[in-house]
Amino acid sequence: MESIPLIQYAQAEGGVNIAYRVLGNGPQDLVWVPGLFIDLDSMWVLPAFVNMFRHWATFSRFISFDKRGIGLSDRNISPPTLEDRIDDVRAVLEAVGSERATLIGVSEGGPMSMLFAATYPERTDALVLYGTTACLGQSDSHPEGVPWRVQRLYEIFEHGWGTGRSLEVCAPSLLGDERAREFMARAERSSGSPGTMRAFVDTIRDIDVRAILPSISVPTLVLHASDDIAMPIAEGRLVAASIPGATFAEIAGEHAQFDTDDFSTRIEAFMTGQKTATQTDRVLSTVLFTDIVGSTELAARVGDRRWTELLAAHNEVIRNLVGRHRGRLVKSIGDGVLAMFDGPARAVTCACAVQQSVQPLGLSVRAGLHTGEVEVLGDDIGGIAVHIGARVAAEARPGEVLVTRTVTDLVAGSGLVFEDRGAFDLKGLPDRWQLFAVSA
Repeated sequence: MESIPLIQYAQAEGGVNIAYRVLGNGPQDLVWVPGLFIDLDSMWVLPAFVNMFRHWATFSRFISFDKRGIGLSDRNISPPTLEDRIDDVRAVLEAVGSERATLIGVSEGGPMSMLFAATYPERTDALVLYGTTACLGQSDSHPEGVPWRVQRLYEIFEHGWGTGRSLEVCAPSLLGDERAREFMARAERSSGSPGTMRAFVDTIRDIDVRAILPSISVPTLVLHASDDIAMPIAEGRLVAASIPGATFAEIAGEHAQFDTDDFSTRIEAFMTGQKTATQTDRVLSTVLFTDIVGSTELAARVGDRRWTELLAAHNEVIRNLVGRHRGRLVKSIGDGVLAMFDGPARAVTCACAVQQSVQPLGLSVRAGLHTGEVEVLGDDIGGIAVHIGARVAAEARPGEVLVTRTVTDLVAGSGLVFEDRGAFDLKGLPDRWQLFAVSA
């Protein structure tokens, strides 16, 4: 019998330890981004999955990991945001020396894989999505949602977690199979306690990455099981229709009980076939515009020399804070700046920190943020997302951080609190835009 690959640990942002395994040494890297509950140890109990992984290892280097808060990774942490979790993927890639990889986003791992591919196209060869959705919640624009599945999970956490009851959602046809029930019971217990899992679901139930799907430029394959009730097949079709050039394929089975041979060979054909090279001059980014409130009046009041000193101190504060929040200061624009970030929560937190840090200088700033596809133009950036960010900043009140709905959707679970400021007509842009002010 072949030995099971050893568990290793990568250190992610904040010193969080992420458990991972590596199998094979093929020319391409393939990363399994798992769903809500099946940890590294549990997945190596099922022969069908082990055979699938070993098959992939014949043509790739197969990498699997446990998300922070789950399984063998650090658990004594706050429930992670999407931004935290794509940092975990980066940490694992860096630990194994991977420059580019194909990601398989499974179930709840799908949205974080979509966000990673849009944010880091230069590190993503291709994207495979299985049994997933871009929006877990229910809204006017997404009336279907998957709310009853979330409610069923909450019920299971309260009554019967660790006994295999999650099969009711993932694979109801196996409820009468004692061995399947025993396996799922073990997977539930290994993934996390009822309290841990409830807190995790609390952070993911409002996930909505639909706005970033058109920004995904890597080759994408969307697979979905025909009898999946956890994530109805219509969700997979919507995802595929929203990603440019994506291929959709239906396979037989349920969410957690599907034809692994068909699944495995489809992914092999996708990875080893001819793929169009990724263009990396367009990336998903959160743009931040800031502007000093009443700068003209203040400059007139304090005089040119003092104003020059204040502006230099202001610029230094922003430069330091943008760097601390892993952003890039693009340029100064009049009495403000344009910066870009690979994570929306970091961008919002940075904007709030800027506001607080310039107050001792006697300055007040307004800020606007939007997440979208930007075009990298050497040291500068362009594109519609940049124009939107500028228009949002123009609508901000003195001392206010104002963001678009796209930003609020992507930072769900971050602890940031927003106040709905209503719908706005943004100059030169179609439709009306719902804007939100950061309140905490």
